[in-house]
Amino acid sequence: MATIASTVRTADDAKLLRFALKQDAIGSGANGVVYLAAAAIFGRLFGLPAGLLYPVGAFLVAFAAALLFLASRPTVSRPAVAVVIAVNIAWVAASVELLVAGWFPLTTLGVALVIAQAVVVAGFVALQITGLRRTAV
Repeated sequence: MATIASTVRTADDAKLLRFALKQDAIGSGANGVVYLAAAAIFGRLFGLPAGLLYPVGAFLVAFAAALLFLASRPTVSRPAVAVVIAVNIAWVAASVELLVAGWFPLTTLGVALVIAQAVVVAGFVALQITGLRRTAV
């Protein structure tokens, strides 16, 4: 069987990677929908402006759709997964920056949310990197 270096070899090779992408999609999509549906409430609860939560929610819904599409393909594109990993790393870095710089008057619940999301996304990164390594040709 010929393999292409930029794609994952077989469905079995990609089980962990597909799992990681799907879990990331579920978490991202759920957060996005909640942000879009309840931005004003969440804004007050967490100390984040609703004007920030709407575009972030829209991005997360689109990102989730892209992750599901990527995970559903017969072959998983390694370059696309690298982009997903980079986006997730950027999310974690932005979360840390948000906390350190004090851009918004976060409530205690808001700080906990930002930390929890950063930890979960970092976990997705670890799973995605591991899955990608297991699929190396």
